[in-house]
Amino acid sequence: MSVDAPAQTPPPVRAAGPVRPGKLTEGPIGRTLLMFSLPILAGNMLQSLNGSVNAIWVGRLLGETALAATSNANLIMFLMMGVVFGVGMAATIMIGQAMGAGDLDRAKRAVGAGVGFFLVAAVVVGLGGYLLTPTMLGWLNTPAIAQPLAEDYLRVVFVSMPFMFLTTFLGMALRGGGDSRTPFIFMVVAVVLDIGLNPFLIAGIGPFPKLGIAGASMSTLIAQAISLTAMIAYIYGRKLDLRLKGPELRYLRPDGVLLRTMIMKGLPMGLQMLVISSSALIMISMVNGYGAETVAAYGVGAQIWTYVQMPAMAIGAAASSMAAQNVGAGRWDRVEKTAAAGVTINVLLTGALVILVYLVDHALLGVFLPGAPTTVAIAERINLAIVWSFIPFGVMFVLFGVVRATGAVTPPLIILAISLFGVRITMAMLLQPTLGEAAIWWSFPASMLVACALAALYYRYGGWRKAKMDPVISAQAEAQAPAAPLSRVKNVDQPAA
Repeated sequence: MSVDAPAQTPPPVRAAGPVRPGKLTEGPIGRTLLMFSLPILAGNMLQSLNGSVNAIWVGRLLGETALAATSNANLIMFLMMGVVFGVGMAATIMIGQAMGAGDLDRAKRAVGAGVGFFLVAAVVVGLGGYLLTPTMLGWLNTPAIAQPLAEDYLRVVFVSMPFMFLTTFLGMALRGGGDSRTPFIFMVVAVVLDIGLNPFLIAGIGPFPKLGIAGASMSTLIAQAISLTAMIAYIYGRKLDLRLKGPELRYLRPDGVLLRTMIMKGLPMGLQMLVISSSALIMISMVNGYGAETVAAYGVGAQIWTYVQMPAMAIGAAASSMAAQNVGAGRWDRVEKTAAAGVTINVLLTGALVILVYLVDHALLGVFLPGAPTTVAIAERINLAIVWSFIPFGVMFVLFGVVRATGAVTPPLIILAISLFGVRITMAMLLQPTLGEAAIWWSFPASMLVACALAALYYRYGGWRKAKMDPVISAQAEAQAPAAPLSRVKNVDQPAA
């Protein structure tokens, strides 16, 4: 009997006691969303800190050429991780909907399909990337002097891909099930190990071999491998609900319908990474035309923006998981309230950061640009134009997270493409002859306001509520009363009371 036909699907498997560490279909929405998003926010900050500290180690121990090599290699890694983001987000939504519906077996099928997919994808990407490293660096026009170092660094990165892919996916899967704390714990493990091992493996301190630039990526490989192993041990040691055991291990051979859904729904979300990165490359090429001081000012501004946008990204991811569970539960009243709470929390948190940046802007920029008053002045003008626009950006990101929770993944991609290419790049190109470099800076808020407006219009009038992700869960949700409370989920490891 096929599990993919709604009419033939057996009753959902219900699990024991509350699904740990808590369910997103119950309790106060605002507080639940905020507490769920905080570990995601902290994790994003840790990842940025990890990249910054590792860049400092490479720069101090190996010099500018090595730093340029890692910058080129990391761009390729960013694009590769887009695959994880897209398919992983699709799996997160499917898992969330299944857990909201109380169908633990369906959630485990999604976990198995995701793990099976990423095992194969990681091997293919890792092996292909290892062999094609020189070719890919050539596509980026990597400076000749940095090419050998970039090859050494990137090849080890590709060897670490299986660990990176699976660690990232398992973290996203757990968040789909309502657990944002466990992924954060093991992200801390990975970051601490990566930062700590970096100087030892680069410089060969103590018993460690001197690996040079390869040591920077080798520390990542070791950290990811240990973190993944520890996470799996924790999942099984604590008997978390989403673990696969016994006959369920057959789910690692992906169900055809589930896998196709993950890929087809994940592709538009992964393409968002390509849209963002390609537009960023075009914008930096425009900035390059105004000289080294402007480029430096823009680069420092971008470092600050990374942190300003973090609350929006964390709340958007949390809202997506929370909305997915409530979609699966048929709790559309909570879906709408999740969107409202997410927008409110984002405006408050991002707004507070924006005010803080404006208050300490000059001093903050001076930390990055000591003894460079002209560059600091340029950076202040850039921040004045751009920083406030992360508030509408956050509204857009939260609304995207909610509408994606139903399976509506293409409209956010289209809106993003319109705002970045149709508004930002077009405005910057057309107005530069009149406004000069200011056209570039003001194109950012213009594009974010347009994206926010389009996202709000789609949320209000679009057909996202009728979108479907998993046909089985969609059929179950449609059979429920729209506002019916979800029955408590029980653990399959223990008999029902």
